[in-house]
Amino acid sequence: MLKFIKQNLETIDGVSIYPIISLVIFFTVFIGMLFIVFKMRKSKLDELEKLPLED
Repeated sequence: MLKFIKQNLETIDGVSIYPIISLVIFFTVFIGMLFIVFKMRKSKLDELEKLPLED
């Protein structure tokens, strides 16, 4: 199955840009989430921390 997909992808012009784009999108989202978490207030973190244990 993987051989079939790889063979089809090799025939597409410019397909090598897709892994680079996906990596940039991944790191952008990851860095954005880290920024949001570090900027979050301590009281909000405590509230979210206790959320799974509440009934």
